[in-house]
Amino acid sequence: MTREFENAVVAHAAGLRASGDAAHRVISALDFDAARNEITGWGGYASTPLVHLPALARELSVAHVCYKDEGPRFGLGSFKALGGSYAALQVLRREISKSIDREVSAADVRNGKYADEAAKITLISATDGNHGRSVAWGAQRFGARCRIYIHAEVSPNRAQAMADLGAEVIRIDGDYDATVAVTRKDAETNGWFIVSDTSWDGYTDPPRDVMAGYGVMTREICEAMEHPPTHVLLQGGVGGLAASVAAAFRQYWGAESPRVIVVEPDLAACLFASAKAGTSTAVRVASETIMAGLSCGEPSALAWPILAEEVSDFITIPESVVAPAVRRLAQPTGDDPALYVGESAIAGLAGLICATAQSGLRERLALTDQSRVLLIGSEGVTDPDIHARIMAGENFNG
Repeated sequence: MTREFENAVVAHAAGLRASGDAAHRVISALDFDAARNEITGWGGYASTPLVHLPALARELSVAHVCYKDEGPRFGLGSFKALGGSYAALQVLRREISKSIDREVSAADVRNGKYADEAAKITLISATDGNHGRSVAWGAQRFGARCRIYIHAEVSPNRAQAMADLGAEVIRIDGDYDATVAVTRKDAETNGWFIVSDTSWDGYTDPPRDVMAGYGVMTREICEAMEHPPTHVLLQGGVGGLAASVAAAFRQYWGAESPRVIVVEPDLAACLFASAKAGTSTAVRVASETIMAGLSCGEPSALAWPILAEEVSDFITIPESVVAPAVRRLAQPTGDDPALYVGESAIAGLAGLICATAQSGLRERLALTDQSRVLLIGSEGVTDPDIHARIMAGENFNG
């Protein structure tokens, strides 16, 4: 491996491993089952590949490395296609039920039975790109209006992808957390409905639906693996993905659930800070990370209780390892297939390579030659221009 990984400054914090039942209480097996039953019936649904990387495993001195490639998901380029669109459908179902004073089904909304009512509803969301794209796709598919708020650093390509799905895209000054604040204000002022992947006091149903949608991906992993992994390295962000995966694994595998390691950019490490503080903690994002989907300064209130119980380790990685990790997947050794992925997809891989290259960190994470490691490749190439610059050798060192 290159010196970028050997010399990377990687911070480590032990997980709280609090006792409790958050993995069953915050999001239930019924929540996951409802999302799975709905989403797997959509046109275009197909399980995404779970790719084995034996040459990489040998290089890192672990037994197995598996990479769940979410790039093909519904043609939207990321696992977010499962969450935002499903949550959008559930928001529409709940609001239409209220407006006509009787319970309606998701299937009836999806099939256009209440098209007139859906057309009167505006869904809004804040995003760094992939979640907003999913919400826009869901709104278009289910017949609602859509407004997506993006911050100053979201790339033009990602903004255009949402506009192409019929969303009105509004760019504001400030970071991701500032866009969340604007959506809350505008929703209250205009009677619009937020479809967010983060939660706050009094706002939990749509974020829970988002996390339930992610469970489709996790169930695919469980059913494809003969044995559970010993380690799973998960992207941070607001924590919704990590909490959903950790909860679903605990429900499926019980005591054999893997060691959960959360990996964040050091520029936006709110979950790491929360672990250090022993409570959910916001941080200021002073500079945007190239891993756009992880540039979040405040944990999801819904996700944190699960993470506080299920995560064994939190680590942060510097910007200098992101581009080399993207290139490592695209230019593999041995018989490993080439994988073309986005910047946020490789947080777990970058963390793994750093850990195996640095003996002290390897020991803290209990990585051995018997370890079976799972990585979640959360996105494909969602911005071709940035990917081309990375493949040309640009390193985005922050």
